[in-house]
Amino acid sequence: MKKLIALMLTLAMVLSLVATATAEVLSADDIEDTMTAADGKYEVAFVTDVGQLKDKSFNQGTWEGCKIFASENGKSYKYYQPANGSEATDDDRYDAMKAACEGGAKVVVAAGFLQASALTKAAVEFPEVNFVFIDGWALTDANGNVLPNVAGVAYKEQQSGFLAGYAVVMEGFTKLGFCGGGGGTNPACCRYGYGFAQGVEAAAAAKGVNVELKYSWEYGASFSASAELQTMCNGWYEAGTEIIFACGGTMFSSITAAAAANDAAVVGVDVDQSFESETVVTSALKGLVSSVKWSLAKVFDGTFAEIGGQNTSLGAENDAVGLPTETWSLTGWDVASYEEMLGKIKAGEIVIDDSVLEAGAIAEVPFEHVTIQYV
Repeated sequence: MKKLIALMLTLAMVLSLVATATAEVLSADDIEDTMTAADGKYEVAFVTDVGQLKDKSFNQGTWEGCKIFASENGKSYKYYQPANGSEATDDDRYDAMKAACEGGAKVVVAAGFLQASALTKAAVEFPEVNFVFIDGWALTDANGNVLPNVAGVAYKEQQSGFLAGYAVVMEGFTKLGFCGGGGGTNPACCRYGYGFAQGVEAAAAAKGVNVELKYSWEYGASFSASAELQTMCNGWYEAGTEIIFACGGTMFSSITAAAAANDAAVVGVDVDQSFESETVVTSALKGLVSSVKWSLAKVFDGTFAEIGGQNTSLGAENDAVGLPTETWSLTGWDVASYEEMLGKIKAGEIVIDDSVLEAGAIAEVPFEHVTIQYV
C-alpha cells in the first residue's frame, strides 16, 4: 500500500481546487444533511470514515463537497455511517456501501484509508456504480485486475503540514507538539506530521533557533475525542508546550479544550478550524470540498474514465493544499511571504519529503534544529 501511495501520479490537467473553498456558490451550512428523494433513490452517496459526520474536519469536509455538488446540480444525496462507530469492521463498511448502491447511488464517495477492503468488495459487486476513494488509491480485484470504477484521490498533506510548521515557528513558537490520528497507520496523518516537522526545521534554521517537538500517536487510533488525550495534552501544555498540531478528526476537541485551559494554541487540520476555537492560530488544509466536487462532476459529465482505475495525488500545483488566508491572524509571517513560499512549492523549488509513513520513524530523522521527543 505504501508503494502505491508513494508512487501516486499527479493528474496532468488544469484543475481549480481552492483549498479554502471560499468561492462556493452555495454554503454547506445552508444545505440540509438529509433530504427525501421523490423516487426514493439517492444518486450521490457518502460513506463516512470513523468518527462523526460533523467532525469539523475530514468527514465533514468530504460530506460538504458531496452536498454542495448535489445541490448545485439537482442530484439527490444521502450519507451512510457504518455500524458500530469507531469500532466499525470491514463488514460494517461494506454493508453501508451496499445499502448506498441498492439505494440508487450512481456514485459512492468513501472517505478514509480504512475503506479499502470493503470498497474493493463493493466495487466488484456493483460494477455499474462509480466509487471515489478519498485519501485512497486505485484498487484491484482478487486476480490483480485494476477496478476501473474506483478513483483513488489523495493529497500531498506533507506540503500543507510543512507550511503550518514553518508558520508557527516564524510566529515565535519554539515548544511544539503533534498529536496524530490513526495510531500512526494513517498515511495522510503521517504525511501531515512529517511535513510539519520539516517545516519546523526549515523555519528554525532560517531564524537560527532550536525547537522542541513532542510527537505522538497516543489516544488517536479512533480519531476520537477522549479524556485520556485531553489529559495528555494538558500535561504537555503545563510542561511548557506552546502549540499542538491537532491532526485527526474529533481529537481536535480534546486538544483545544486542553489549550483553552492553559491559554495555549492549536494548529487545525483539513479545513479552517479557526471558526471552531479561538485557540487555533492556523490550519493545514487540503481541498476536500473542491476535489470532491471535481470528482463527482466527472461521474455525471461522462469523463470518469479519466480518473477511474488511477491514483490522483493533489498538491500545491493543483491549489489543493495550503493555509487559510482569509482568517490569517499570524503577525510573525505575512500572507505575501506565505504565498511566495507556496509558489516555490508549486514550482518544485521546495520539495517536501513524504517517505516517513510508519509510527516512530520520525524519531530517526536527523534534524539539526529540532529535538524530537517521540511519545
